[in-house]
Amino acid sequence: MGEVFYNLAFDFGASSGRMVLCKLEDGKMELEELHRFPNNEIRIGGHIYWDLFRLYHEMKQGLKKAAARKVPIQSLAVDTWGVDYGLFDKDGNLIGNPVHYRDSRTDGMMEEIGKIIPLEELYNRTGLEFMYFNSIFQLYAEKGMRPVILDHAKRLLFMPELFGYFLTGIMYTEYTFASTSQLLDARKREWDFELIEKLGLNKELFGDIVMPGTIIGDLLPEVEEETGLSGVKVIAVGSHDTASAVAGAPMESQDAAFLSCGTWSLLGMVLDEPILNEASYKYNYTNEGSIDGKIQFLKNINGLWIMQNLRKNWCEFEAEVSFPDIIKAAREAKRKDFIIDPKDPRFTAPLNMMKEIVAYCEEKGQGCPQGLGEMAMAIYNGLTEEYRKSIEGMEEITGKNIPCINMVGGGIQDELLCELTAKATGKRVAAGPTEGSVLGNSIVQFVAVGAVKSIDEGRRIIKNSFELKFYEP
Repeated sequence: MGEVFYNLAFDFGASSGRMVLCKLEDGKMELEELHRFPNNEIRIGGHIYWDLFRLYHEMKQGLKKAAARKVPIQSLAVDTWGVDYGLFDKDGNLIGNPVHYRDSRTDGMMEEIGKIIPLEELYNRTGLEFMYFNSIFQLYAEKGMRPVILDHAKRLLFMPELFGYFLTGIMYTEYTFASTSQLLDARKREWDFELIEKLGLNKELFGDIVMPGTIIGDLLPEVEEETGLSGVKVIAVGSHDTASAVAGAPMESQDAAFLSCGTWSLLGMVLDEPILNEASYKYNYTNEGSIDGKIQFLKNINGLWIMQNLRKNWCEFEAEVSFPDIIKAAREAKRKDFIIDPKDPRFTAPLNMMKEIVAYCEEKGQGCPQGLGEMAMAIYNGLTEEYRKSIEGMEEITGKNIPCINMVGGGIQDELLCELTAKATGKRVAAGPTEGSVLGNSIVQFVAVGAVKSIDEGRRIIKNSFELKFYEP
């Protein structure tokens, strides 16, 4: 028996969070979910916020459970969804609750910023896909929504680093997450301070950037005392959950695509350098930071959040259903040709997803979806059509033939989605593992403490530890 290593991976999604105990022994990994909790949006005063302090409370409950296990945990790390942040005053106090990326405050901000810097120039500098909720648009919106808070802010911390600060008292900014802001120079992997000044934002808000695998520090004494967990290092991993998911994807080949499938669908390739040209701008591809300083050239696609909300509304207004019930209904649907466009703004944050799906299909001359199965098929077809277009666009821009799509994340538990993805794209799909973000988070930690030599070795360990399922087109 060889040495055994343990770490904790906190993975926050847009609807839930969890803490997983990760074990490495004799070249194999094992995962044990110790704590799971909801992540509910809070609507108040016409805006949407994150319930930040509840989330931090849940983190500490997880740490208490980890301490009770009495195993030698070396480190922990946090990854979350992208773009969102908190602002701090000169004394290190949080001022104002973090706003949810689906909030409407960014309406019209893209056009306003386009008056200051042409959008094509902005893309050429930052390499980021234009999405209404990118941090750049949120920060510019602060001028109208919360000018007093913005005027007094002296430091910005993105969500994973915000939790890291609560745990360690140390402020830091991690590269992969910073790359989701649309304020980073894509080529230099540094803040674009010229752009930041053009927008009238305070340069002091943006701290030094650390790369994934950086050991940040120890838990604060007060955290150790409250939770009973001590001797644990906090590590900056691929703090953006997509970067962690890609790190945890056992890629079938160098030219394979990845598809991190959850609340959002992130479909792309790992490249050494960003692609910043007319075609990537025209088709709106993004260049986000990846592990080892590489680039994730990808498309953000509104994902299973639409299906989650269909289920939520069906349970509210019709009858209780599970996701397996929805899959069964979709397979049995009389009509399977309904299709929505996941990019349509009506599917961003509706109060009733069922009504929006029906209205969209009727407005597009498709007729009226009848029942749960036909509504679900409209979502499946919309998602997989976006996957097809994204794959074809990547092949055109990169000049590469993509032989396979490595699907990771909770969405791979939906076999119908995997089947339809292979059919729509014409590509072989390798589905697994489910816990892509957790595994990538954990592997970067193991590399940082010297338990694993490299990310490539980590991916081999993941492949040897978890079974993949293959779907042919």
